[in-house]
Amino acid sequence: METNEKTASNFIEEFVQQDIAEGKVIGQIQTRFPPEPNGYLHIGHVKALYVDFSVAEKFGGKCNLRFDDTNPAKEDVEFVEAIQDDIHWMGFDWDKLVYGSSYFDQTYEIAKEFIKKGLAYVDELTPEQMKEYRGTLTAPGKNSPYRDRPIEESLDLFERMKNGEFADGTLTLRAKIDMSSPNICLRDPTIYRVLHKHHHQTGDKWCIYPMYDFAHPIQDCIEGVTHSLCSLEYEIHRPLYNWVRDNCGLPAHPRQIEFARLNMTHTKLSKRYLRRLVEEHFVSGWDDPRMPTLVGMRRRGYTPESIHDFLHRAGIAKSDSVVDIGLLEHCIREDLNDKAPRAMAVLDPIRVTLTNWEEGNIVYLPTENHPAHPEMGNREVAFGKHLFIEREDFMEDAPKKFFRLAPGREVRLKAAYIIRCDEVVKDDAGNVIELLCSVDLTSLSGGEGANRKVKGTLHWVEETTAQPIEARLYDYMLKEDEPEDENGAETEGEEEAEAAKEKDFTDSFNWDSVKVLDHAVIEGGLKDAKVGDHFQFMRQGYFVVDKDSTPERPVYNRTVGLKGSYKPE
Repeated sequence: METNEKTASNFIEEFVQQDIAEGKVIGQIQTRFPPEPNGYLHIGHVKALYVDFSVAEKFGGKCNLRFDDTNPAKEDVEFVEAIQDDIHWMGFDWDKLVYGSSYFDQTYEIAKEFIKKGLAYVDELTPEQMKEYRGTLTAPGKNSPYRDRPIEESLDLFERMKNGEFADGTLTLRAKIDMSSPNICLRDPTIYRVLHKHHHQTGDKWCIYPMYDFAHPIQDCIEGVTHSLCSLEYEIHRPLYNWVRDNCGLPAHPRQIEFARLNMTHTKLSKRYLRRLVEEHFVSGWDDPRMPTLVGMRRRGYTPESIHDFLHRAGIAKSDSVVDIGLLEHCIREDLNDKAPRAMAVLDPIRVTLTNWEEGNIVYLPTENHPAHPEMGNREVAFGKHLFIEREDFMEDAPKKFFRLAPGREVRLKAAYIIRCDEVVKDDAGNVIELLCSVDLTSLSGGEGANRKVKGTLHWVEETTAQPIEARLYDYMLKEDEPEDENGAETEGEEEAEAAKEKDFTDSFNWDSVKVLDHAVIEGGLKDAKVGDHFQFMRQGYFVVDKDSTPERPVYNRTVGLKGSYKPE
């Protein structure tokens, strides 16, 4: 991954270094992470989080957390709190916590100055008319009949908008730029709209709210941001960002730099899509372990270290690409392989009875918690007459190269003895319900007879000390890859258009993305495991204790299997 690592460390940092060398930065580097509190952070947001904070750290600067709360219709304090928790979980901390709404008074006054300078006007076109007047990518727009409205009239109407005299959608404040511009973003964009909604920070003080493209550069200037780092879809908005910045009358001169957002196979990161999954109960909530949200990934068992590693390997590019989700899985495997203690779990049990072992004789056999980390110590696992092994580890009519248990064949039980299957017990329907086996009492691992070789080694759990669990096995939420379609900018009609694209999103939803095994068992020594504890279950994968656990019935989520098809470069 040398190429990615080089990309990750270069192009944005080179721009910043250039600005410092040319004297364009006076004082500290200042960045900001500006999430909108209308949902939970997902892995795509984390890339922006990673870039904003790491660039500031690289140059000894500071990064603010600024909530972009200019649309109270969808924002909530629940998301404000969750985002802060996610940032801290990722190991970052902000210099200042601010809200875009904290600047509403100043933004309103700046908007009035735009009107006074002839740079903005109050418009009465309906949304449908505005779309018609805007033109297309190949045809220029045409001026609104209200574009040359007298300044005093616009000032009066704008104040009356603020005072609540007009209904939602009736009047807007638009920038006066160029309706014939080849960049549609510059065709007199809306910079304020009427919206009678209670705001989670300002209450009912305001019934007009600035649009993101107007508010964001002003907020950057107020905070003295030196570099406004954002995803690539904002590149087309950069001329508007610069126009607002240059005309707002504030001394700061931030530079907007765009980078490619994160796209992953088998993953869709549109907030609208994720919200529908939650609201229409396709998933259990924002923290469903199948969700690409940080709360979902954390519940799935992903660690901050693995996500940092993934983002570093994926790199920061100037053009969009799609990252194989296998890279993310590779990163969590590497992390947990190093730190997760080993344990034994049987997910689909079949009973084994050792015919030559005394009933009630339970012995405790030592085994290591981690083969590569002796400092993790050893544990003792119970062994007795009745055990469980995986159903798939037995085959009645086994082929020659099947090296697990079959009638007349031997296997070694991990950290224990060699056993031979002597008899198969079936129910009336012909289903195998029990295996009668004999144990070679001289073959104890670590003992004098441990050197006797057999080809198969199985994991197992002793019956009387076993802890019943519910095991949840997860697969990709999307059956196939789809192009990402979310545009982060607020433009008239955009949300409706995007929503229309997603009407049939269930077509690609993987209805088999979770499998619940409710007869699984684990070794008894894990009874005190706590929510969030990680384990590698021998031959099964990496698992984490879920919050749905009870003392009587723990729940384990499989984070990832032991092997994947992804091969890192």
